[in-house]
Amino acid sequence: MRTYNVALPEMAIVAATRGMAGAGAGLLLSNYLRPETRRTLGWTLFAIGALSTIPIAMALFGHRRSDQPTDYGQDR
Repeated sequence: MRTYNVALPEMAIVAATRGMAGAGAGLLLSNYLRPETRRTLGWTLFAIGALSTIPIAMALFGHRRSDQPTDYGQDR
């Protein structure tokens, strides 16, 4: 099993970008604003959130891997 050492602020960055994507998707599906404003704001938030989540997550989880073995599933 792989374990990752990720600090809380780093995980907060990933959560914030995913939240932006979710807020953008929510605006696109709602009727709270004028249609032009809603589409512009929704697509902007969604695009920024989605496009920034991928490289941030790859940087955090791709380089921060701990190769130490774990004792999960082993008999003692």
